[in-house]
Amino acid sequence: MTTHDTTTQHTPVAPQTPAGGAPYAPEHSPRLVWAELAPDVYKAMVGLDAAARRGVDPVLLELVKIRASQLNHCAFCLDMHTKDALAAGESVERIVQLAAWEESRHFYTEKEIAAIELTEAVTVITEGFVPDEVYERAARHFGEADLARLIASITVINAWNRFAVTCRMVPGHYRPGGHR
Repeated sequence: MTTHDTTTQHTPVAPQTPAGGAPYAPEHSPRLVWAELAPDVYKAMVGLDAAARRGVDPVLLELVKIRASQLNHCAFCLDMHTKDALAAGESVERIVQLAAWEESRHFYTEKEIAAIELTEAVTVITEGFVPDEVYERAARHFGEADLARLIASITVINAWNRFAVTCRMVPGHYRPGGHR
């Protein structure tokens, strides 16, 4: 099971210099390490994440988590879930194209597209509601129990994103399988 380890504090890393270029900007520090300050909430989130993912295809789940994290501008979760997707055998090409999936639909199955559309509708729910046609398209590809778990997984990654973005969690330190 992959969890969002928020307990590791990171001190800013000295800027690195890419081959033949100027140094990268320095790494920021997190605002706070919420998991240490609210360990009961963190533990509940880990349990919710584990329950939601049960039975959901792991590769599809990573696509959903990446897309929600892109929409929420969550660099910490993008770092984690792109690495997990690659470790699970996902292609770099499909991960890169996910940001523009509507123009590159041919990279994904109809079931994946339905899950991605549902992810977007749930993630940007502040724009109104989940449209009937998006929900119905997802319902054609997922049984009711699977759809319920997919919706739960989308909701959970959105919660993780909000913790990470608000606390300014630092991307770049995650190693696939490190939280299993």
